Amino acid sequence: MQPKVFFAGTSGKNKRGLPEKLKLLFNKLNLGSVIEPEDLCAIKTHFGELGNSAFVQPIYLRIIVEELKRLGANPFLTDGSTLYKGSRGNAVDHIKTALKHGFSFATVDAPLIIADGLYGNDHVAVKIDGKHYKEVKIGSCAHHADALITISHFKGHEMTGFGGAIKNIGMGLGSRGAKQQMHSDALPEIIVDKCTVCEKCVPHCPTKAIKVDETAKINRELCYSCGECTIMCPHEAIEINWETDEKIMQEKIIEHFLGAVENKKGKVGYINFLTNITPDCDCWNFSDSYICPDIGILASSDPIAIDTASFDLVNKVTNNKFKDIWPNIDPRVQLSYGEKMGLGNRDYELVELDL
Repeated sequence: MQPKVFFAGTSGKNKRGLPEKLKLLFNKLNLGSVIEPEDLCAIKTHFGELGNSAFVQPIYLRIIVEELKRLGANPFLTDGSTLYKGSRGNAVDHIKTALKHGFSFATVDAPLIIADGLYGNDHVAVKIDGKHYKEVKIGSCAHHADALITISHFKGHEMTGFGGAIKNIGMGLGSRGAKQQMHSDALPEIIVDKCTVCEKCVPHCPTKAIKVDETAKINRELCYSCGECTIMCPHEAIEINWETDEKIMQEKIIEHFLGAVENKKGKVGYINFLTNITPDCDCWNFSDSYICPDIGILASSDPIAIDTASFDLVNKVTNNKFKDIWPNIDPRVQLSYGEKMGLGNRDYELVELDL
């Protein structure tokens, strides 16, 4: 049976705005049958890099919080820290950025908890059976949550072609070390001029590959590129490596997605906003011109179906604009590999609500 993807467009012909449509779409997910009283429900969103303005706005998160509370859940907003330093590289800066962008208890009526802790290394190692990983590092807060609602801003992305529910969970809920592994196939390098021999990286190396003399040195025979040293260095002396193949990166994201949802069978819902559709992700500290008019909101219990439908709708409106923007990237890799890994189905039924 084809998974259903529910769609509400932006038209105001029936004098209903997007907030009301979002509430109706959320209820199409039928989470009332699986959400239990006092379930700690994570709402995975993206607070936007400081200076960005295209992310899903707090008014919509408030609606999801209210609906989850109506079902008896105890919701909170969450996201994982970024690999790069920026304005969201640790929990303190991340929460400050979220507050500056309007995500406060007063506006959303729920607390903000950073999924992977203070420095981005608070994770749970989840066993999976993947091509690239047998174990993935997922932010502990997200892993231990009883249920998960994903609120994703669908847009372009310079490494994956587009970013939707798949990337929001697969990359977003991986720890900072996991993000390093997804972004690179190479081993970390010490930048000697920046190393102060503080030794803060040493206790975080699981294979004891780091030795310190006049500078820190990494034993390349022992290192397996877990990324923990990179994220713990306070002086940015261990270089973040961004070298990877875009197809491999998409597959790695899928495998982390698998690890993030494996203990929440039937208790995950996905909502994609096809509004403010930019060429790039919301990790940039600015928002570029939108590539098309706002399209609407989608909701589904199938992550592969909702991202496929989102991709199809944008392509229909823009005549395959993502291909023009990122001609060397095939974003369908994440969809086909996700289907292969049993996460969902690319063949879907689009159900448009007459709102």
